[in-house]
Amino acid sequence: MKSTRRDFFKSAAAGALGGSLLLRGCQPSRDPLIGQDYSALDKALSEPVLKREYFPDPVIIGSMELLYHDGNFLCRVASKDGATGISVGHNQKMPSLYTMFISRIQPFFIGKDARDLDELLDDVYVYESNYKFQGLGLWLPLATAEFAILDMLGQISGKSIGELIGTIQHTHVNVYQANNFRGKSTEESIEGIRRQVEETQAKALKFKVGGRMSNREEPPGRTEKLIPIVRETFGDEMEIYADSNGSYDKDEAIRIGRIMEQYRLDFYEEPVPFDWYEETKAVADALAIPIAGGEQESSMHSFRWLIGNDALQIVQPDLFYFGGMIRSMKVARIAETAGKSCVPHISGTGLGCLYMLHFVSALPNAGPYHEFKGFNRQLPMHCPTAPLESVGGRVKVPSGPGLGVIIDPDYIEKHRNVELLRVS
Repeated sequence: MKSTRRDFFKSAAAGALGGSLLLRGCQPSRDPLIGQDYSALDKALSEPVLKREYFPDPVIIGSMELLYHDGNFLCRVASKDGATGISVGHNQKMPSLYTMFISRIQPFFIGKDARDLDELLDDVYVYESNYKFQGLGLWLPLATAEFAILDMLGQISGKSIGELIGTIQHTHVNVYQANNFRGKSTEESIEGIRRQVEETQAKALKFKVGGRMSNREEPPGRTEKLIPIVRETFGDEMEIYADSNGSYDKDEAIRIGRIMEQYRLDFYEEPVPFDWYEETKAVADALAIPIAGGEQESSMHSFRWLIGNDALQIVQPDLFYFGGMIRSMKVARIAETAGKSCVPHISGTGLGCLYMLHFVSALPNAGPYHEFKGFNRQLPMHCPTAPLESVGGRVKVPSGPGLGVIIDPDYIEKHRNVELLRVS
């Protein structure tokens, strides 16, 4: 077995111990109702993310548009001085959520100074009582706006998005091949995984177990048959992760986790439903395999609890679902304080993979491999600084300003402003 794999998680565990000692060492008042000291985590949360020093002059947002063409959503933002930035939305979810963007996100940002982005993300939460919509319905449209603002700030400063939210740690990202062959036989699943791994040359993979938020899987018994065959097929050198998507109750999650341990899997994602916090901790306490989660999480306070109580060893905020890179970087920072790694979840539509690359480029506590679902080849764009492909299981991060890619202007011009349907 490859030593770096186990060594990485051993060092993460040691860091978690060091983090807990750090928490105890701070010795501020410990709330007896909470039973935990979060002061070090709260200090990490309080630190600003955006590097405001790159912007000596105000960057006042003059316009923010949501554009649509042929199944694709774009957000285009412009400063009053004429700088522009663009993002590609989550094209699976935005058809259901565009009204939130237009009525509750777009009007808030007009006239604001983009240099204040950290504070603006807090303020938009209470604007027009937006907190009542907390969850994917609010955070995904907000992330769409934030990505465009960061691209604009990158164009102004000449810095990549990664440089705006941290110090560059990684110019290349090692990827794991994600897949979803639920509903297919073990043999079909293995063949599909093998084909994808060959295409990307990834040195790590993640496969699906269970029935997705249900203990009824098809075909029955697939998980217990698949776990050993995946390890036998890909060998001891392959880093292997399993994702249950909340399929099990606590006892069944532990039972399945012990099978994973027998075959030396490297992390176990969402063993129980994502909002079963106590049960997630119980599974983590019972197993040696690292527990990963956070894809569905919408609350910073809940991430704080999951990290502070060692319910997760690997945190996975989704850059779209959690409201963008700044909020996700705050999660990564409190994870780093507790000695834990961050392996962000990515959405496979739009430019999800590109946003992941920039985010991971600035992560000091990045995991060894990161989720890869391929690039959007339907979007006409080019990147002057990176080939946008997996070479030997590694992807180069674009180093140009902002997002680092150029979307065909003629394609952008085909898009039209999305207007809010007025219901009388």
